[in-house]
Amino acid sequence: MQSLGWIADSNRLCRYLNLPKENRNMTNLNDLPGQTVKTYLRPIDRDGLLKFAEAGRANPDKRGTNKVHTVMEGQYRSFSYVADHHPVVVDEPLHLFGQNTAAAPGEIVLSALGGCLAVGITAVATWKQVKLSKLELFLEGDIGNPAAWGAGGAPMEPSQMGFQAIRVKVVIEGDATREALDEIVKHANSYSPVANSMRNPIAFDIGLA
Repeated sequence: MQSLGWIADSNRLCRYLNLPKENRNMTNLNDLPGQTVKTYLRPIDRDGLLKFAEAGRANPDKRGTNKVHTVMEGQYRSFSYVADHHPVVVDEPLHLFGQNTAAAPGEIVLSALGGCLAVGITAVATWKQVKLSKLELFLEGDIGNPAAWGAGGAPMEPSQMGFQAIRVKVVIEGDATREALDEIVKHANSYSPVANSMRNPIAFDIGLA
């Protein structure tokens, strides 16, 4: 069923384009003869972003704390709970003795990186008043586990374990030149909390509850 509001918008646009009456009930603007309509990604609140940035400049040492509660189900399948969201399910592939029901821990790490970079790119583009029509990230990370999680595998130093190289390719389109979009991506990468968490040494403490 067509939306009455959409039909009214379609009629107004057709009159603006001097199109014949028979074209006024089309439900897809891309069907308009000789016309290509560009669509954009859903925007964030720019005014809110600017206020958030202003607060950050006023108090650059402000920090918050992210909290996650991880519960093991069995084998290598676990559920990580964050606030009242659906749990993040983590598993391992069959060849690593998991059930292959969900992404592996390293893939979850890359997912967090991809999500954080996408947030940053969107924020910087919004700050620079560049409207984006497409944003996709493709991430790869080189990782091995010859140490077998420390369960009798090869002796290794911490620096030898974990991701040894990460590559990110960004497909981005918007109302800016390729050079301007590339600068937005590079700027967002420099300020990405997750990317910098992976690049920088972090104080790490673990113990029994």
